[in-house]
Amino acid sequence: MSQAAIKPASAPSAPQHVDVLIIGAGISGIGGACHLQQQCPEKSFLILENQTGFGGTWRTHKYPGIRSDSDLYTFGYRFKPWTGKPIATADAILEYMEEVIEERGLNDHIRYGHMVKSASWSSDEALWTVKVERQGSDDPLTFTCHFLWMCQGYYKHAKGYTPEWPGVDRFAGPIVHPQNWPEDLDYAGKRVLVIGSGATAATLVPAMAEKCSHITMLQRSPTFFAPGENRNELADMLRELEVPEEWIHEIVRRKILHDMKVVQQRSFEEPEKLRDELIAGARAYLGPDFDVETHFTPKYRPWQQRLAFIPDGDLYKGIASGKASVVTDEIETFTEQGVLLKSGEELAADIIVTATGFDLCVLGDIDFAIDGEALDFSKRYTWRGILYSGVPNMAWVFGYLRTSWTMRADLIGDFVCRLLKHMDVKGVDMVVPTLSAEELAEPARPFIEKDNFNPGYLDRSMHLMPKQGQRTPWVFPQDYYVEKDEIPAADLEDGTLVYGQRKLAQRAS
Repeated sequence: MSQAAIKPASAPSAPQHVDVLIIGAGISGIGGACHLQQQCPEKSFLILENQTGFGGTWRTHKYPGIRSDSDLYTFGYRFKPWTGKPIATADAILEYMEEVIEERGLNDHIRYGHMVKSASWSSDEALWTVKVERQGSDDPLTFTCHFLWMCQGYYKHAKGYTPEWPGVDRFAGPIVHPQNWPEDLDYAGKRVLVIGSGATAATLVPAMAEKCSHITMLQRSPTFFAPGENRNELADMLRELEVPEEWIHEIVRRKILHDMKVVQQRSFEEPEKLRDELIAGARAYLGPDFDVETHFTPKYRPWQQRLAFIPDGDLYKGIASGKASVVTDEIETFTEQGVLLKSGEELAADIIVTATGFDLCVLGDIDFAIDGEALDFSKRYTWRGILYSGVPNMAWVFGYLRTSWTMRADLIGDFVCRLLKHMDVKGVDMVVPTLSAEELAEPARPFIEKDNFNPGYLDRSMHLMPKQGQRTPWVFPQDYYVEKDEIPAADLEDGTLVYGQRKLAQRAS
């Protein structure tokens, strides 16, 4: 797969300026650039990407079987039909993104190997100044822009999350986190222990089972899984009728979103019935004698954590075949041969894989400053989960946790373009979300509330995130079916967005 070369940069003494600077060439950043091209063709823009190529997660993750856990009709872009299997491999997703980049002529707008170190805003100039380290060069680079669009994702790519277990150093074999998968890891004929039971573990276990002598998934508590065929019956039927792919993409996308809405509503309105159906799905694959109560009956409400789809029931099939197994217990300590569980059982392994999640990355872990003062993001309030109080001319793409990430990236893309055009019509240089004294006096709420969604990576890092207020627009509902109507209709003149001119221009006048 071809990649555009890392671009030569201007000398540090000559900052490169664009209207909009996009941080990240993953699914959100590439999508944002396409929105700008289509809706704001007069705006100049660049994308800065830390990696040597586009793709984000789909480039950095190399573990066996890496695939989407959302269907590509909704995870894909609305403007680019998806024609492959609904649950796609990383290679297929990268090919899809490469087609978008080539079709839209984005290669000349992307700077690979550019790590953003700091971003500082000047109200005097209505300008962001972004300091960058370029891979393979000791010379720092500077970019300036009027609007900063953060599309870098929401977790740390360099290293995954691993709990502190006693005795880890005693284990004689390799311990691998999926985010840092060694390309030369030989697991053929080996006993593999996978710690964790999220979407990554559900991908790894069936992908590795054929080559391992045996693979075990060790979980502290069960996860809800939704098995099903990796095909879309409606899409297949429409293709038989020779319906154009653009129509198929939109029709299937709407049908999937409708079905997902029903499931999400049921998770709140009739969680016990939905729970029973999901557990019945496990029993259908695992048989009547399997202890589904212990291993596949979670304590939380369906969709209170991510509901992982397992295509063609591959995880369940691997367990039913005997090539894989699941153990529900807690780790007492690592040993030379594996792990000792609190029940007293010891699980022997040649390789241990810690599929234990990731650490949240807030705004790319970039050092931000507003008019010379360091930005403490945790003290800010979210404006519809897009803009942030007291932070001028900046949007952050934080997608949905139940619906596909790209559905929100598309909504934000439309909104940012509408906001930029609105500012041009008003003849203003800056926009700052600003709470009233009354709104500030009301109790704050966390960015995402635990009774809504409570995976470990959010619980561990919620103190780093901005707050929600008590009323619109200072809320982030995490609900596509609410936001698909509210965000396009958001009032840009409701008084919560304060517009202004750069101070230097005011002084000159």
